[in-house]
Amino acid sequence: MDSLDEIVLTGLTVFGRHGVYAKEREEGQEFTVDLRLSLSLEQAAATDDVGDTVHYGELAEKVAAVVSGEPVNLIETLAERIAEVALADARVQNVSVTVHKPHAPIAVRFADVSVTVRRSRAFEALEDITV
Repeated sequence: MDSLDEIVLTGLTVFGRHGVYAKEREEGQEFTVDLRLSLSLEQAAATDDVGDTVHYGELAEKVAAVVSGEPVNLIETLAERIAEVALADARVQNVSVTVHKPHAPIAVRFADVSVTVRRSRAFEALEDITV
């Protein structure tokens, strides 16, 4: 594999109950997720078979289940859980996950707040090495 290609999914908007404050957990709000997957798409292009790529519709459903599922305090934690879902597919080598929280309880006017995590399968392999 000489270089990696990308699958990008942006603007996935899902209702969730994440946040530090009780009101955020009770009322909930919409979160928006952007994903960028790095993987080889050479096999999928050659076979024209969805089984040879990451099915972005199925990925969107899995990510939506995480966002609408068990509440967490921090969007950093939410982004990490989403990255784990993406990396569960062995073809994905790297993932970038941005979680937007445009309705965060911030006392001053703002357009958006977001967190981005970048995770790599190569990095995961290094973590498994013990000295």
